[in-house]
Amino acid sequence: MRTNQLPREAAAAGPAPDPRQLRTILITVSIALMAVIASVSGLNVAQTHLAVEFDASQGTVLWIINVYTLALAALLLPLGAVGDRLGRKPMLLAGLAVFGVASVAAGLAPTAEVMLAARVASGVGAAMIMPITLAVITSTFPKEERGKAIGVWTGVAGGGGIVGMFLSALLVDVASWRWLFVLPVALIAVALAMTASSVPNSRERSGHSFDTVGALLSTVAVVGLIFVLQEGPERGWSAPATLLGLAVGTVAAVAFVGWELHRRDASLLDVRLFRERGLAGGSLTLLVVFGVQAGIAVVLFPFFQAVLGWSGLASTLALMPMAVTMMAASGLAPRMAGRIGARATMTAGIALAGAGLALMALFVSVDGGYPSVLPGMLAMGIGMGLSMTPSTEAITGSLPREKQGVASALNDVTREFGTALGVALLGALLSAGYRSAVDDRLHGIPQGTADTAREGVANAVEAAEGAGPHASDLVSAAQQSFVDGWQQAMWAGVAVMCALLLTIALRGPKAPGPALDSAPDPDPAAAEEAEPAAAKAPQAR
Repeated sequence: MRTNQLPREAAAAGPAPDPRQLRTILITVSIALMAVIASVSGLNVAQTHLAVEFDASQGTVLWIINVYTLALAALLLPLGAVGDRLGRKPMLLAGLAVFGVASVAAGLAPTAEVMLAARVASGVGAAMIMPITLAVITSTFPKEERGKAIGVWTGVAGGGGIVGMFLSALLVDVASWRWLFVLPVALIAVALAMTASSVPNSRERSGHSFDTVGALLSTVAVVGLIFVLQEGPERGWSAPATLLGLAVGTVAAVAFVGWELHRRDASLLDVRLFRERGLAGGSLTLLVVFGVQAGIAVVLFPFFQAVLGWSGLASTLALMPMAVTMMAASGLAPRMAGRIGARATMTAGIALAGAGLALMALFVSVDGGYPSVLPGMLAMGIGMGLSMTPSTEAITGSLPREKQGVASALNDVTREFGTALGVALLGALLSAGYRSAVDDRLHGIPQGTADTAREGVANAVEAAEGAGPHASDLVSAAQQSFVDGWQQAMWAGVAVMCALLLTIALRGPKAPGPALDSAPDPDPAAAEEAEPAAAKAPQAR
């Protein structure tokens, strides 16, 4: 079923861009994407510095970090659709400008309020950039080159967060937390110049009005549900604000689905397409894989810092092998999918990622240290890379060329939901497992110190400094209890990955959908607006 094909006038397409032009386009959108992804995780390494600089509570600091992701996720679908209509190149240029100015403002922010406003603006700019980077690839690259380009994009999207966190930790260690924003500003400056000179324009010519109601409903739904996942662990899952966010998000999501079914071909996102294996299987895989990846980061960071006693910089460096293998596997996935099929590649990747979780659950130990988790990290990196690229291609291939901004935005929203869900659920399992295990190991520890230790392993290590003769026993109890909680969270992740494996093996995409390649010829008006060198590229209307 292909429901989004819109009748349009035929137009003669120009010759495809040459390999040099395609490489330049891919480098450009990858640089822009790297700036966005690095800003998602970069401030995590500067939480203490932000609290001191702005005299801010932990809640305010978390909002400074999370509001960027909230704004990004909420506006992806609407702004992706706007980019399809107004032109992807103008939207990318505008997003880069907004993001760059907001990043400068954040780096110079004198107060927490200014920082919050700058982070919201950065999220808006990121929502203009992220879906367009993938849409440019899918609407410009020919079929035989598209899979490789999507593999590069996926590698940057998957591993860029870890690379960005490492560079951010390095900047904090050698300079100041304000230097964190130098990296994205520099990347944005390069991307702006390259976009203006090398990226072709493409846009949709629709016979329907913009789905304003659908855009508003999707925004409210995403804000409500992401708010719940971000704030639930802090406020409590039964807190009034959490329950209100859940109610608002759920009602808006149900209303969005009903409205889109009513709009049918004129919808922002035709939800009927989720009946297809490609869109459903690709979205489900990205949701779970990114959830597990984010949840792993929640577990690994305190393990490196509180259990192994490493610095923030060393902890981010320890994650790099997983990021490197993930990026390498993302690049290899299209070739593998071409040989054995998308479903088999996704299934192999999911199985490897699940095996990596099982390896960590089986062999992690306080005494074993980093070597006890490295094999599992490497297996996870390879598995996630193999599964993410064909999943992304399945999603973008399920929607026609004139809807590639929306397809890319759906891909990105799924990633953001998965990340928030993984952090919330695996983090909650880790905390519950830790508290359950540590209770039995605190006998003989003074009550006040024991209560502090129950809050988390980092709290226990800090409390041990004033625990006198009980210090060694307290640290040992907290570290071993953390490993117990780790194993509980990992086995839950294994169970989820096993369920995903069975689902994709039985109902995964058989091949990339034909909607993208069967799209009509490009919009001549968009071609006239493209740069001379880039106007040769196939255009999407």
